[in-house]
Amino acid sequence: MGLLVDNDGSVQLPLIGRVVIAGQTTEQVQVLVEQQLATYVKEPKVTVQLLFAGNIRYYLLGVFTNPGLKFSDRPLGLLEALSLGGSVDLEKASLRTAYVARKGKKLPVDFRGLILNGDLRQNIRLKPGDVVVVPDHQTEQAFVFGGFAQSVPQGGAVSFIHGRLDLLQALARVGFGQTERYQSDLSDVRVIRSEGDHGELFVVDANAIMNGEAAPFELAPGDVVFVSPTGFASWNQALGMLLPSLQTVAGILEPFVQIKYLSSK
Repeated sequence: MGLLVDNDGSVQLPLIGRVVIAGQTTEQVQVLVEQQLATYVKEPKVTVQLLFAGNIRYYLLGVFTNPGLKFSDRPLGLLEALSLGGSVDLEKASLRTAYVARKGKKLPVDFRGLILNGDLRQNIRLKPGDVVVVPDHQTEQAFVFGGFAQSVPQGGAVSFIHGRLDLLQALARVGFGQTERYQSDLSDVRVIRSEGDHGELFVVDANAIMNGEAAPFELAPGDVVFVSPTGFASWNQALGMLLPSLQTVAGILEPFVQIKYLSSK
């Protein structure tokens, strides 16, 4: 029978329940367990063997071939930890939205750069209890906010379909129609894109796309789209309007957006 030692140095045994074994040798544990079992079993014989000394825990969630709780006898880098989960199904994985969670916060790691491009700068050293999440691409989303004050669209999350979503599709799916086209500044749509610990800001003329004067703008998972009302002169003004919306969905946004809150561009 194999038993897992809990973080407090104890094990749970049949009949006798919790037994603290921290700091003891296998021989000492054997004697201790036999003594406690003697209350229930006549002349108990116990053999204690250490199968694995790893006491560092990591959690691998998502499209791994072998996800779940993993143990190590030493601190690991992200790549080494990923290997504990078998392999990542790259056909199903959303690397853009993958992340490492530590004490309830997402860390800004570029999984695409690490896995696809071999960027070892992203091979961060993990800490005990870290959670590595590689979501399925079917969960990929972009986020649309903005419009003029009386606009019907409330914005929010827009899902990708078969891994694709362009700007006009996203706007249409949150309800931007002709009224919003004429009363919002669709010639100055801002798109914020995150890659690990850095981001890009795109300024897109959605009116030109609608009129066939520009090519469609393909969104990437995690993109934040902001349609500013007419009359806004600066990105700083738009940013002031955008931040409250970002904060309402901060838990599912990319780490760069959460941490940096889009330094003024």
